[in-house]
Amino acid sequence: MEYSETKQIPPGNELDMKNRPNHGEFSYKGKGLFKDKTVLITGGDSGIGKATAIAFAREGANVAIVYLSSLEREDAQDTLNWIKHAKAEGIAFELDLQKAENCKKVVEDTVKKFGKIDVLINNAAFQREHKTFEEITIEDWKQTYQTNLDALFFMIKYSLKFIPKGGSIINTTSVNVYNPNPSLLAYASTKAAIQNITASMSKMFLEQGKEIRVNAVAPGPIWTPLIPTTISDVDNFGKNTPMGRPGQPCEIAPIYVFLASDQASYISGAIIAATGGRITL
Repeated sequence: MEYSETKQIPPGNELDMKNRPNHGEFSYKGKGLFKDKTVLITGGDSGIGKATAIAFAREGANVAIVYLSSLEREDAQDTLNWIKHAKAEGIAFELDLQKAENCKKVVEDTVKKFGKIDVLINNAAFQREHKTFEEITIEDWKQTYQTNLDALFFMIKYSLKFIPKGGSIINTTSVNVYNPNPSLLAYASTKAAIQNITASMSKMFLEQGKEIRVNAVAPGPIWTPLIPTTISDVDNFGKNTPMGRPGQPCEIAPIYVFLASDQASYISGAIIAATGGRITL
């Protein structure tokens, strides 16, 4: 399949893509694993976040999603429609999570609506390609770190007291931790930090007896709206994996479901890689 796409303005819009990602709309089958649970997903309007929202809804969960701006509003509404189609309750927030007060509002409004947060998934991310170090602007660097790291910290900071024992935090890191793409220097460095945060936080929470597990998912090249907005060589995206193709969001979402489920009760501090065969040892 050729992935030629018209260039979009970040953060991109799934509904404007010629080759729309597969979020499991017609394939994911739920088993009621999260009935009466609440899942909060940042970056839940499209891509991995959308596929994960659909999966948890079909597992019976109430789902809250966060997206950045009006550019993603149609995508977010489509995600809510799929949540409703699963006979689950959904809520969406259009807020910039680089600001601590917005993260606080998302958490408080989610708890006001659903009473608790059983699973927090930090998935929202920003990347921008730079061919040389000199091309990296201070603004790009700040935006990448504020979106990928500051927002993650704020969301956990404000959510923690509402996550019951047995709850779960799942962060999204990247194959770039193991095999960094030099043209994504800022992005790759934030993902390495997220991996360390995941491991450190898991140990901290276990030692403190919080009984909240912290894990992360490390996707390889996944076909989402972020790609035609930020990658120059879209036609060859993902072809350098052993599988010879990019992954689809529906191939990543079940990992989040597993890590949050009781079946993963002995797993904390783990990074689950889904990389199309790229080795992450």
